[in-house]
Amino acid sequence: MTAAPPRALIAEDEPLLAAALRHELAQAWPALQVVATVGDGRAAVREALALRPEVLFFDIRMPGQSGLDAAAELADAWPAGQPFPALVFVTAYDQYAVQAFEAQAVDYLLKPVQAARLQKTVQKLQQTLTNQALEATVLEATMAQLRHLLAAPAPAAPSALLTVIQASSGNQIHLVPVAEVLYFEAADKYVRVLTAGHEYLIRTPLKELAAQLDAQTFWQVHRGTLVRASAIASVTRDEAGRLHLALRGRSEQLAVSRLYAHLFKAM
Repeated sequence: MTAAPPRALIAEDEPLLAAALRHELAQAWPALQVVATVGDGRAAVREALALRPEVLFFDIRMPGQSGLDAAAELADAWPAGQPFPALVFVTAYDQYAVQAFEAQAVDYLLKPVQAARLQKTVQKLQQTLTNQALEATVLEATMAQLRHLLAAPAPAAPSALLTVIQASSGNQIHLVPVAEVLYFEAADKYVRVLTAGHEYLIRTPLKELAAQLDAQTFWQVHRGTLVRASAIASVTRDEAGRLHLALRGRSEQLAVSRLYAHLFKAM
């Protein structure tokens, strides 16, 4: 029985660059079928889950959601037991991004895509697709790579650790001691700051905020959630295998993404 030809999804917000990549792929890998081309990260996640392609080409900078965040969301939502697609990031030259990709052995292409470089990527992808016997290991390795990439420090020098946060509540500005915060949660254009009895809003992006917090004190348990580790009262696993946290001082439960489930290996 002849194996089905491999399929790919391209996520690139610039139509000319997307068309150029499709053209170069047709030359370098005629058997590859490009089943969809999308222009933003959320569409990339949606279409990848629907189509289950074997290869993904994700542009790093896209409207609404970066290629890296889209890949992380996709890894978290990917069906258990299914082989995760081979992943290639496409980026304009950025020394920090390139260094991070190389450090994590993540394949990448620089814009504009060069035929010789693409040929090397194709050979690597073909080798990857013929060696997917350890599917769970492949997915876990991908998630480990994504965790490191998401945690890669910004090029700016790190700030001193925060001790007080200026946060808004209604028409007032409050000075909230970090020692009282139980968790931070990204919400649209804001980050929610939750203490035992109050909720505040700040505009500082979660990744920027995380760089100013002690990583041993606040654990990232989801792409949009940082939790005070000492406030975690219990961890439960639901019927689908997903983890949820109960915190001391709060009634709600917090979801743990698959990307960060390794923090609770005892389960």
